[in-house]
Amino acid sequence: MIVFLLVFGMCLVTMIPRIIPVFIVDRIQFPNWVSSWLKGVPYAALGALIFPGILSVQKGNMSVGLIGGLVAIILALLRLHIIFVVFGAIGTVLVMKLYFI
Repeated sequence: MIVFLLVFGMCLVTMIPRIIPVFIVDRIQFPNWVSSWLKGVPYAALGALIFPGILSVQKGNMSVGLIGGLVAIILALLRLHIIFVVFGAIGTVLVMKLYFI
C-alpha cells in the first residue's frame, strides 16, 4: 500500500506542473513574436534530438548522418510537417546505408 501511495504522490507532483500551463496558455493572448517563436519549438526539439545521432549513425563515416541531417534541415526550412521531416531524414539515411555505403 505504501508503494502505491508513493507512486500516486509522485504522479501528482509531476502532473500538476505539466497541466497548469495547459489551462493558462488557452486564456492568454500572446504577441505575434511569441507565437512565431513558439511555432519554432518543435523544429528546435527535433534538432536537439537528431544531432547526437547524426554524428554516430555509422562508425567511421559521418557523411551518412550529416547528409540525413542536412535533408532534415532543408525539409524543416520548407515548413513541412514535422512527421515528413523525420521520415525524410530517416529515409535518406536508410537509402544511403543500403545503396551507397
